Amino acid sequence: MQVLAGDIGGTKTSLAIYAQQRGQPPTMLRAARYPSQGPGLLPIVRDFLSAGRESVRAAVFAVAGPVLATRCELTNLGWQLDADDLSRALGLPVALINDFHGVALGVGTLADDQLDWFQPGERDPHGVVAVLGAGTGLGEAILVPGPGGARIISGEGGHADLAPRDDLEIDLLRHLLARHAHVSYERVLSGPGLVALYEFLVARGHAPELPATREHMAQGDPAAVIGTLGVGGDDPACVRAVDLFAGLYGAEAGNLALKTLPGGGLYLAGGVSLRLRPRLRAGFLAGFLAKGRMSGLLRRIPVALVLDPEVGLRGAALAAAGLIT
Repeated sequence: MQVLAGDIGGTKTSLAIYAQQRGQPPTMLRAARYPSQGPGLLPIVRDFLSAGRESVRAAVFAVAGPVLATRCELTNLGWQLDADDLSRALGLPVALINDFHGVALGVGTLADDQLDWFQPGERDPHGVVAVLGAGTGLGEAILVPGPGGARIISGEGGHADLAPRDDLEIDLLRHLLARHAHVSYERVLSGPGLVALYEFLVARGHAPELPATREHMAQGDPAAVIGTLGVGGDDPACVRAVDLFAGLYGAEAGNLALKTLPGGGLYLAGGVSLRLRPRLRAGFLAGFLAKGRMSGLLRRIPVALVLDPEVGLRGAALAAAGLIT
């Protein structure tokens, strides 16, 4: 059978047709990527389907926002989606799931070469799985295995209050509170968050700004510029921003691990994670393990970076297959 899977973020919309056989990982047949802008999701889906001749039997869209019943308003985009409306328009069963619900389902289909293990830990194949990832926002979810199948709990943990750990991060919180009424982890652990960290370090005199860097940022994607220069070690402020990001990322991952005890593994996903991969591990693990008496417990948690950028699509394809009776 063939299903339609979508991964709908604040920046891009990825769509794919998968062949799905029960008990087997989904196989991608065709895919396309669109900018997340314009009139909404339905015209994009119709354009994608019109380009092929597949016989799609169901669709699931993993969306970057809270899904309540059949509806979602995307947090960083403003689209309002309703699965029932989409189902009527497309003439097939449709469901909406949170984007990290899709990631939580998808990680179980990954081969070992699609993972970069930061920490092997002591993996329990029947244990809870936790996922989080920085992109346009910060997503989090947990997968709880059970005799009737896995249950996915996808909340909005990225919007929980930022908890500073030292004088620098206390200064960061003060800086951000001057701009925002509420400062969450997403304010610093996302593409825009990386830019906010860089601007804080420069504004507070913690690192110098190079004129060439500011010029590059004005001409392109500021987060991409900061990430590239930081990973390459080519700009002191960018390096420090990336390292601060890595430590905060590890700290929030450690918070999630303490709340869920994911013996099945904690997995990092998202485009920012992949972009910062060469410089991420050391700072991330330092933040992850800095939990006082609980640091020994966290050393037992397997931690991996997901290298497959389509993991959320794979999870959405699995969910779509489940709609077919």
